[in-house]
Amino acid sequence: MGAPFDISYVFSYLPKLLGTLGTTLLIVGCSLQAGIIVGFLVALPRLYKVPVLKTCSEIYISFFRGTPILIQLFLFYYGLPEILKLVHVDMTRTPVLVFVILTYGLHTGAYMSEMIRAAVLAVDKGQIEAAYATGMTGFQAFTRIVLPQALGIAIPVFSNLVIALLKDTSLAFTLGVMEMTGKAQTLGSLTQHFIETYIALALIYLVISFTIEKLLLIAERRLLRHEKRSTSEKKSFKIHKNWSYRRIIAELGPGKGGAGL
Repeated sequence: MGAPFDISYVFSYLPKLLGTLGTTLLIVGCSLQAGIIVGFLVALPRLYKVPVLKTCSEIYISFFRGTPILIQLFLFYYGLPEILKLVHVDMTRTPVLVFVILTYGLHTGAYMSEMIRAAVLAVDKGQIEAAYATGMTGFQAFTRIVLPQALGIAIPVFSNLVIALLKDTSLAFTLGVMEMTGKAQTLGSLTQHFIETYIALALIYLVISFTIEKLLLIAERRLLRHEKRSTSEKKSFKIHKNWSYRRIIAELGPGKGGAGL
């Protein structure tokens, strides 16, 4: 049994846990960068249906989406050095943080590839064909037509992935990385105030997740503002058109039907 509950410990643990926030954010930031790059490279063979690479991409995605992140951490931390020993590469002195970021980056890349593929396919193909018709190259059509719209479509999914990655970093302490969850585990073991420790930890995760969600929501609105403008223009045109029809009918008046013409 732990020590009796004392709310004051929650507030005293907050600054101690925030001291390891930098490590957590470092894992999130580096993993996101690696995940975006890997996800883009993995999505391309599936978008352009490259025969062999498409199959490799599907196997990669199935593995990282179909196995728990904790198992992946153990496989890379304990298994990768053993495999590299076969080619005379020594990784015994490699920091554990490198294995953690590598694992999270590859794990995130599998989800990023599906997000990128779905967002690109959601863009109307007629716009791409129109871009080609105006003389744009494939690169210009992608960067000027597809990419801005795909980014707006992908932001909600990206927000979920970032928040999920932030929460998944709590498993990094199983390999000895002293991030926020590892620090909370240590504080709880030393003081026996486990409930207060995890309440403080939950508050920090909640505030960070809420902040990320709101920032990405602002980004989504900015990226999709052109759609709102076009929607409002369509509505105003429809109202104006309906008003014109009513005005014509009112001017015809009763008895001015087709029989009287």
